[in-house]
Amino acid sequence: MDSRIPYDDYPVVFLPAYENPPAWIPPHERVYHPDYNNELTQFLPRIVTLKKPPGAQLGFNIRGGKASQLGIFISKVIPDSDAHRAGLQEGDQVLAVNDVDFQDIEHSKAVEILKTAREISMRVRFFPYKGARLPGIAGALLSIFIEKKLVWKGA
Repeated sequence: MDSRIPYDDYPVVFLPAYENPPAWIPPHERVYHPDYNNELTQFLPRIVTLKKPPGAQLGFNIRGGKASQLGIFISKVIPDSDAHRAGLQEGDQVLAVNDVDFQDIEHSKAVEILKTAREISMRVRFFPYKGARLPGIAGALLSIFIEKKLVWKGA
């Protein structure tokens, strides 16, 4: 007895039309080629300095902390705020504030430091968390890294 399933019982799947890959470009020509985004400096740590008058708002929100095991991230930057003008952006990971390490800090402690300081020198890097969108292969790789990190930390 033949145990194979007849083809008529399989679901029909329609695939998108084939797209030819882009033309190969020699590596030495890729640096200035418009099809290649070589701007990886956006991921390097940078310093953002803010001066906050007493009672003023910071102009941004944070999320994360020690409990999330992912660090402190900028979750929102208010448009036209001092933080926005200083270059802070959603998806920035806060590495340090006024020489205090923020990579393994409780959320409440981070908020306290940010709210009580008059001058804030923040060492940040653009490293979007799961909710942020980053185009291209860099976004895909970062999403995979964060997903794996969540799995590894939770195991």
